Amino acid sequence: MKILIATRNRGKFNGLMEGLEGLPFQFVSLEDEGIEGDVVETGENYEENAILKAEHFGRKSGLITLSDDSGIVVDALANELGVKTRRWGAGHEASDQEWLDFFLKRLAQEQSRKAEFICVVALYRPNKNTLTFRGETKGVIMEKPETEIEHGIPLSSVFLPEGQTKVFSAMRKEEFVQASHRGKAVRQCRDFLNQMR
Repeated sequence: MKILIATRNRGKFNGLMEGLEGLPFQFVSLEDEGIEGDVVETGENYEENAILKAEHFGRKSGLITLSDDSGIVVDALANELGVKTRRWGAGHEASDQEWLDFFLKRLAQEQSRKAEFICVVALYRPNKNTLTFRGETKGVIMEKPETEIEHGIPLSSVFLPEGQTKVFSAMRKEEFVQASHRGKAVRQCRDFLNQMR
């Protein structure tokens, strides 16, 4: 059975696949299926945006479709990021480096560096209710990147989860799946897919 992972962000695609490895499905990308276009994220929360993307591409492809929406909430930047994370600050067209530079410069003025990553995975199934799975991870923002910036997920180089000694992008795959917001949401989705097969 084919399942479409509906994102053009390679970093997100890889992060989702890390939590889905070993399942007896053929996971395909939008590029694999030759699906063009994108979705305007008009939702007011992660659930709404994840559902928008999953249902749009699921109806377009006719496949079971998995999509996610994620963002970061930073205590010192209340109401500034969240669902608008990648569009915030330097903006969606900025490179990962430009976006992260703007973010760290803005946060340098603040005392608290506490933050929480949130991810919602939506699973569209033709002619059935779309399901959502939510994962959250609290932590702090480091003053500078601890690793090279991963394409599409610049914050992974500066986010240190609570109780951990390494930022997300320095973790081994198994560590990331256990600790990350995306890993937590994907594990719940994986459990459902396991029952569905």
